Amino acid sequence: MQLFDELKTLSKKHIKADKKAGEKVPSGLWIACPKCHQTMYHKDLGVYKTCKNCGYGFRIAARERLSWLVDSFVEFDSEIQTNDPLEFPGYQDKLKAAQKKTSLNDSVLTGIATINTTEFALGIMDPQFIMGSMGTVTGEKITRLFEKARENQLPVVLFTASGGARMQEGIYSLMQMAKISQAVKAHSDAGLVYITVLTDPTTGGVTASFAMQGDIILAEPRSLVGFAGRRVIEQTIHQKVPENLQDAENVLENGFIDGIIERKDQKEKIEWLVKAHQGGSTIG
Repeated sequence: MQLFDELKTLSKKHIKADKKAGEKVPSGLWIACPKCHQTMYHKDLGVYKTCKNCGYGFRIAARERLSWLVDSFVEFDSEIQTNDPLEFPGYQDKLKAAQKKTSLNDSVLTGIATINTTEFALGIMDPQFIMGSMGTVTGEKITRLFEKARENQLPVVLFTASGGARMQEGIYSLMQMAKISQAVKAHSDAGLVYITVLTDPTTGGVTASFAMQGDIILAEPRSLVGFAGRRVIEQTIHQKVPENLQDAENVLENGFIDGIIERKDQKEKIEWLVKAHQGGSTIG
């Protein structure tokens, strides 16, 4: 005699319940940290979008960073558009999609910012705009940022986030490295300070040029900082590299950057650094 109806057993009921529940639960509620692999509820990341376990700063849009970093901001050069020098197939569609997603004309947001009464030129690269890749418009906007800062005797603070040069613009993209570097040098010759904050990831031609040319070079915790990717390095030297090779903490230990700065401290510390190098009073 069958004592139990197979369809009413606990295991069968749970299978049916799980299927129905899965259809009702929105995606993105739980997020895994790519560094420590800790899973957390998305609201626990807070306004700064950082992992509570290891301090890693998740990749965020430029305008999202701007919302908690400064007190005021006047954007410029938002109308510049690339002329698609190589007429690369599908490039215009990719640009339009990135522009719609980020509300930027290209991969960097530039303008004049203030924290309290401290004024400085600010650039923020956006990893959500074709992975923060450096194209001709990116180079032009950053170059103009330094030129306007020099004209107005202002410091420059630049947040970097990039996968490197933009392949759709070929050699024109690579030429931005020298172009921006010349503007950085002119700004430095004018006796003005340049502060960079490396965020995840800062790689390729950006690392090989203006990201590492700051008078003060900071980085967010656990950010990937390097030139070539891990796989390329291993294929080139034919051996495994340490897991933390390109972590900001390892780069700091080897003397390539000056310090690690958490997002919650950035507003206060950037104001302190800018004021200190303007000869003004510092924050207590």
